Amino acid sequence: MTSYLSIQDAIKKGEGTVSIRGWVHRERGSNKLKFIVLRDSSNIIQCVFKQDNFAKKWDEIDHLQVEASLEISGTIKKDPRAPTGYEIEVKKYDLVGKSDNYPITKDQSAEFLADNRHLWLRSRRMTAILKVRSTVFGAIHEYFRNEGFYEYHSPIFQSVQAEGGSTLFEVPYFGNKGVFLGQTWQLYAEPAIFSLEKIYTISPSFRAERSKTSRHLTEYWHAEMELAWAEFNDIIDYGEKLLKHVITRVLETNKAELELLERDYKKLEPAVKKPFVRMSYDEALKILKTKCKMDVEWGKDLRTIEEEKLTKLYDVPVIVTHYPKKVKAFYMTEDPKNSEVVQGCDFLAPEGYGEIIGGSHREHDLEKIKARLREQGENPEDYEFYLDTRRYGSVPHGGFGLGVERIISWICGLDTIKDAIPFPRTMERYKP
Repeated sequence: MTSYLSIQDAIKKGEGTVSIRGWVHRERGSNKLKFIVLRDSSNIIQCVFKQDNFAKKWDEIDHLQVEASLEISGTIKKDPRAPTGYEIEVKKYDLVGKSDNYPITKDQSAEFLADNRHLWLRSRRMTAILKVRSTVFGAIHEYFRNEGFYEYHSPIFQSVQAEGGSTLFEVPYFGNKGVFLGQTWQLYAEPAIFSLEKIYTISPSFRAERSKTSRHLTEYWHAEMELAWAEFNDIIDYGEKLLKHVITRVLETNKAELELLERDYKKLEPAVKKPFVRMSYDEALKILKTKCKMDVEWGKDLRTIEEEKLTKLYDVPVIVTHYPKKVKAFYMTEDPKNSEVVQGCDFLAPEGYGEIIGGSHREHDLEKIKARLREQGENPEDYEFYLDTRRYGSVPHGGFGLGVERIISWICGLDTIKDAIPFPRTMERYKP
């Protein structure tokens, strides 16, 4: 049987006979020569068909179109005129799958590419992003496992809300009402820390936010952790170390992909080499007022525009802590020195990419949790399973959630988060 090399491995070999397979990326030619740029997941390479060698099959070769799949054998050699500096003189080929009038051409609209996402995934741009995405997922798993965390899974179908009822997707569940797609694993994760102590997950989360911005998806991948015996600063430290580890792995693995995306990866290096900037919500408001001429009323959550202005002052992520209690979730611990603020934090990415991690120390006072639930219009009786975690041997603990597509967007320098996931789901798009 023929032993096929990836295109990148064929380029590394550099000379001699090679066999590769892939899809037609570009094609051009004349009556005597046909130039096919073939692509696979590793790279592209120019392949030259000479009419003298394929007289009987020239009509088929002459009509090869973009995205036809081929198996090719031939001689590889250096050629500085070729797109990647090498070309293959084809001696033998097999047409595996025909392609006729591939619909994606140059200068297509974003809407057209979204409608044809199943085909646009083949583009070199999307291939590069998906490779970075794979590295990010692998690095998250690697980091938590190296830190002694157990991978743990919570249900997607949930009976309670954790991040605000207005963003819940209610689903029909065998005639039962009050069943929702999970916004977070958290309320079902906290019970497990009394068993495993250190847990993490990467799983889909769902938010029914009526937002059309470039930063929002209704379905996204959520990397979350929960830690027993933790103080607030422990949660912040884990978040910073995780981001540094992820960026380090991408810089080690995906510089070629970042270059293809025209992403200046040097802008990511400070996040690895320097400590992140840490400030309280109050300090953030002072900086916004003095350096950005933005007067934010105390008690208001930071909007996208304010996060953008703040992060553009620094070349590393900014960690904002101690937000007002009234703008944060019921499970966050009140600060011991000021009951009006909570021990919660948001990690804001540089260059205006906004929040990528949200975390907190968890409230362990049973009566305070009940009161906060009532304040938010919730019935504490619906949360009995969660309240039990405070009745039987509660301990200080906390955790955070990282929006994986958001860190991919920042790392790749994307204009929209929709390109950070294979098939984006938004309030306006649920297919293909």
